[in-house]
This record gives sequence, structure tokens and C-alpha cells, in this order.
Amino acid sequence: MAKDKEARIPRRKEEFKYRGYGVDELKKMNLEQIAELFPARQRRVLKRGLPESHKRLLERIQKGKVIRTHLRDMIILPEMVGLPFEIHDGKNFNRVEILPEMVGHYLGEFALTRKKVMHGSAGIGATRSSRYVPLK
Repeated sequence: MAKDKEARIPRRKEEFKYRGYGVDELKKMNLEQIAELFPARQRRVLKRGLPESHKRLLERIQKGKVIRTHLRDMIILPEMVGLPFEIHDGKNFNRVEILPEMVGHYLGEFALTRKKVMHGSAGIGATRSSRYVPLK
């Protein structure tokens, strides 16, 4: 049984690199240097300056506790890697462990707001075919 669980976990052949930089190198960079590596939308947000709410979140990150947040538009920075987050999806808080592959994405991408629609079956008399009830 234990071998089956180990087989399901994907193994990395090499260390994760974001645009040629390892996680440790990214953590040593300042915000301007990281912004140069990000795609245009994230780069623009970082160059214009983070909103006050995002700055407060970064201060809470340094404490290292589980962080509950509604800030779905927060960009995942290298200093968040390895921390547990609880991201609000509109109804609940979804627990997400930040992985190196998530750097540069938004928190909201990992807490989906919609669920699969599970329609119930039609009730008695709802359709013409529901009038037929087999004997056996």
C-alpha cells in the first residue's frame, strides 16, 4: 500500500527553476528584480506599487503562520513558497500549500469559485415519461 502512494507522487528530476533562477536565488532578489522576470501584467502591478492590503499581507507572511486571506489578486512571490495559505473562494477558505511552480501566478487561481453542477433527477409528473412506472 505504501509503495502505491509513493508511486503516485510526482518526483522532480531536477530543482525547479523560474526563468533560469532557483527558488533560493529568487528569495534573495528584491521586488524590482523579481518584477523583471514576471509576465507583463504582474510586472506592471509590481512596478506601480503594491496596494496597502497586499503590503500588510507580506508583513503577515514573515510571521510564518497559516494565513487566511480574501486577497485573490495577490501575486505569489518567492518568499511565499512553502507556506500554507487559506484562500477564500466566496464561501469557504481553501487550504493551499504554495509550491515553487506557483510563483508568478495569483492566489485566486488555486481556489476555484465555481463547483460542478449536480442536477437532481426529475420528480414525479415532471415529464411525460415519468408517467410510465414499470411493474417489475
